[in-house]
Amino acid sequence: MLKRSRTYCKMASKKLRVAVIGAGAAGLCAARHILACPDAFLPPVVFEASDQVGGTWVYTEQTGEDAEGWPIHSSMYRDLRTNLPKEVMAFPDFPFDPSLPSFLHHSDVLAYLESYREESGIQDHVRFRWQVDDVRPVLGDQGWDIRATVRGSGSTHRVSEHFDAVMVCTGHYSVPYIPPIPGLDSFQGCLLHSHSYRCTEPFAGLTVLLVGAGASGVDLALQLSPVAARVVLSHHGPPVCGLPEDVLQVPRLLKVAKETVEFRDGSVLQPDVLIFCTGYRYCFPFLPLAQLGLQETDYGVGPLHRHLLAPRHPSLFFIGLCQLICPFPHFHCQVLFALAVLQGRCRLPSAAEMEADAQEQLERYLREGGLARHFLKLKAQQWSYAKELAHLAGFPPLPPAVQAIYEATRARRCHNVSTYRDTKYHLLGPDAWEEVQDSGTDLEDNRKAE
Repeated sequence: MLKRSRTYCKMASKKLRVAVIGAGAAGLCAARHILACPDAFLPPVVFEASDQVGGTWVYTEQTGEDAEGWPIHSSMYRDLRTNLPKEVMAFPDFPFDPSLPSFLHHSDVLAYLESYREESGIQDHVRFRWQVDDVRPVLGDQGWDIRATVRGSGSTHRVSEHFDAVMVCTGHYSVPYIPPIPGLDSFQGCLLHSHSYRCTEPFAGLTVLLVGAGASGVDLALQLSPVAARVVLSHHGPPVCGLPEDVLQVPRLLKVAKETVEFRDGSVLQPDVLIFCTGYRYCFPFLPLAQLGLQETDYGVGPLHRHLLAPRHPSLFFIGLCQLICPFPHFHCQVLFALAVLQGRCRLPSAAEMEADAQEQLERYLREGGLARHFLKLKAQQWSYAKELAHLAGFPPLPPAVQAIYEATRARRCHNVSTYRDTKYHLLGPDAWEEVQDSGTDLEDNRKAE
């Protein structure tokens, strides 16, 4: 432990050059806080493969590949509204415009991130159309060499640069996961993943089978119900409350044939369209995971100290891997913890101790009945996780009202997925809030967060 601490005190004695990979919400958060510490860090270099900031919040009608043959990373669809209110979505140091409704159209979130970029002075530090190809550690804890492809007008060239630390902020909503279901290749109807869904019109008058009742599956059921001839939602959980009566909920998909599908209860359906709302894979093709002491796992990549730091290379950070969280506040906490580590203000255990601790956390989670693939789904644990990062790194914890409004929203969504967005929340302070219906009727006034 002392050796590692001395290493970081030495690193903190000079200004560090940090590479940030990705200019979505997590990458912008990292850049903002690096710029806020000019005594410790040189201005960051933010690598962004596309031509604008915003990551998954950038909407495009295109799917698959762009005109130059590069993959379309965004999974945004035209009519998406957030499933969390802006009062808990915001970065703690940058609130949304209070005149906006609580549940926002995706364009409002993108505009917010663009304002965040402008207010933070990030724009000059983003390299657009730079695709990171390779990130390699330099022997002897001497930082990182990054190779990237620069996309010009009809041409590309490759560049290599050196950095003291790397923050991976590439998100995990761009590489679709489709479960291995027998007979899937034989299906003759339209088959796609929600990653490629954009709008309702192509599905008018068709029988649509949605597989998966997470946020995307439920949202698409709500959107498609008014236009499709029939919408069927296949999942293995309890019934989703509040879906339109004409949305049929059936058990998990068992197998697929040319024109029909069969479910686990033996029932059969002949759908025109099969849409998988089954989540995404973590993908880091630019990282030599084995060389870094990491490996692909059922839940993503590991072992990681506190879900974000590579134990054998503690200047490599993964921001935003966790799921079922309040994303922007979560990124905020992870970034501030990472910068405290780099500055030598947060002492780390040895690599062996960090790996052992990560393994123990996983084994405890499995002993308690969790599935390995859900290890990074923090849910209620996100609050103690954020508090711990704040305590270790010495920054203010998240306001109690954030957790309280998040939990109130979750309860309303569980009660009725069709109406929970009708509520508007008002923050009255760090531990006080109120909620009103769109009509303006107070539901709770000066309610205190526990």
